[in-house]
Parts: sequence; C-alpha cells; structure tokens
Amino acid sequence: MPAWHVREREVLLHHPPFLTVERHHVVLPDGREIPNWQWVMTPEYVNVAAITADHRFVLFRQEKYAVEGLSLAPVGGYLEPGEDPLLAAQRELREESGYAASEWEHLGRYTVDGNRGAGVAHLYLAWGATFVGKGESDDLEAQELVLLTVDEVRQALAAGEFKVLAWATVIALALLRLQDQL
Repeated sequence: MPAWHVREREVLLHHPPFLTVERHHVVLPDGREIPNWQWVMTPEYVNVAAITADHRFVLFRQEKYAVEGLSLAPVGGYLEPGEDPLLAAQRELREESGYAASEWEHLGRYTVDGNRGAGVAHLYLAWGATFVGKGESDDLEAQELVLLTVDEVRQALAAGEFKVLAWATVIALALLRLQDQL
C-alpha cells in the first residue's frame, strides 16, 4: 500500500525537549494534497507493569496535572536522547520505585496518535520485581507506592482507576499476559 508523502514541513512551535508542532504539506497515495496537516512531536516514553514474585503489581497512587483526581499509575518516563527503550524502562523502574526486575518482556511499541504523531510509547512487563533500595523519583506530583494483587488491579482497571490511556493499556496487556502464565 503506498504511503503518504510529505512535500514540505514547517515548524510552528518548538519547545525542547517536550514539544514541537509542525505543519506538513502531505500528498496522499491517490494524489490529493493536504497543505495544512498538523503534526505533534513529543519524546518517546516507557510504561512498565512491574510484578513481584508473589504476583503483586508495583504501582503508584498519584495525582497528575492533566488528570482529574487520584489515579493509579505504573512506572514510566521519557527516554533520554538515544536511549534504548528497555534500558529506559529498567532505569525508570529503579529510579521511581526502588524496584528492579529479573525478567523483561516487551509488550509493544505504539504510536500515541495515529493521525497526529504525538510520540511513541514502549510498553513492558517486568517479572520478579524486588525492592533494591529507595527510589529517587523526580516527578513533580505527589505519589504513594502501592503493591496490589492481580484481582485488585483487575477491579481497578474495570473501575477506570488508571486514568491515562497508556497506563490502562500496559496494565491490560500485562493482565492478558498473566492470564497465560498463572
């Protein structure tokens, strides 16, 4: 299937490292042209569903600026420039929670918005997470580390307690994978 072709691009807003907005002039495979297609660029990031040996999820109960009220959240964060996504996931797990894991499974690489870009999410499942020392999170929001059972996480997911799409996605994928393992 032929791809869209970008004829021209113009930077409308550039605020590194977190946001760039461009206007693209694109040509569709059938020859139609769209001279004003907005494109949003944000850093790639990781989210990690970390599970201890006794099948507890390592999560946070936290507030987030763009989320109303408290939310459950997995470990996550932005990749450093040039950083391998798995290494970023391992770093974020240690930095944010104080946990490390012995086994890692890649759950997928996902474009955030199929029409406008808006970054890429790398989702991981970390098996055998163990506490190795106090985390040093630099998150600005207040957060509390919690360990929840598989059933508690299923109920929380069904109740909408993971209020960010990528968070709900990594948890749902981890629960599907756990279903095969337990």
